[in-house]
Amino acid sequence: MKRFDYVRAEAPEQAATAASPKDASFIGGGTNLLDLMKFEIETPTKLVDITRLELEQIETTADGGLRIGTLVTNSDLAAHPEVIANYPVLSRAILAGATGQLRNKATTGGNFLQRTRCYYFYQTDSPCNKREPGSGCPAINGEHRTLAVLGTSDACIAQHPSDMAVAMRLLDAVIETVKADGSTRSIPVKDFYCLPKDTPHIENVLESGELITHVVLPSPIKGMHTYDKVRDRASYAFALVSCASVIESDDTGNLATVRLAFGGIGVMPWRNEDVEALLTGTAGDDATIAQAADLLLKEAKGHGQNDFKIPLTRRLLKQVIQRALAGEGA
Repeated sequence: MKRFDYVRAEAPEQAATAASPKDASFIGGGTNLLDLMKFEIETPTKLVDITRLELEQIETTADGGLRIGTLVTNSDLAAHPEVIANYPVLSRAILAGATGQLRNKATTGGNFLQRTRCYYFYQTDSPCNKREPGSGCPAINGEHRTLAVLGTSDACIAQHPSDMAVAMRLLDAVIETVKADGSTRSIPVKDFYCLPKDTPHIENVLESGELITHVVLPSPIKGMHTYDKVRDRASYAFALVSCASVIESDDTGNLATVRLAFGGIGVMPWRNEDVEALLTGTAGDDATIAQAADLLLKEAKGHGQNDFKIPLTRRLLKQVIQRALAGEGA
């Protein structure tokens, strides 16, 4: 680990100002950042400690939603009574990720920013366009079983690792930030992440020194909330394919509400609202589900080892829809 300066912030604006140089980083739980620093994948010259900021609260908003401080731990968020009662898909997604010890430290804001677990990203003696722009992507012709099949480019096929962010995308969460000049902005999660294209090292729209302060959830969505995660082992494993869903049927048995977001298959939490629109109002028959899967996976591209993710996603989509129509919980 390389040497770095350390600053403890007492206010969000102070933190943003202190971290405005491009080579500075915020540290909250540090569950991903410290590993990256130990491997010298990230080498900030300054760490800005935000753990003393008053950003550990979960508050109800005027429209019945929730406003979540960036320092709320994953464990506290998953166990919060309002989340369990009104956003159970979020609680389930969080509990499907990492271990209890990690969830006790990992923060809400940090979860959005965790880096890919692509083998070559962590292998500092190999090229990686995320780590060293322009050096190449050996994963395309190398080890890529767990990597993405949607949103990829010739420069990068790394998958997004977060379970929580998949549920946040499903729920139309909005990220609130403060910049170094004291100004604030609100960023819908759907607009937060960047496709890799030819700049895979740029993963989100945050500016230098911009600090996530809160995440806002709109009012609850009626329906069956589920989070399905297909992985190589029962716990502490990243998703091969996952699906967060909120589905409700009407009195005739047709699909009245359909929301679907996927993890493991995309370079970011993946949601296609055209797929949801196609399914809404239908009986969820096999032919319609197959058509929805075709639309979802129209641009999917495997590279050999990860080809299995495409039929696996089809099967998971069918399972989620049929289970909801049968009224069976996850």
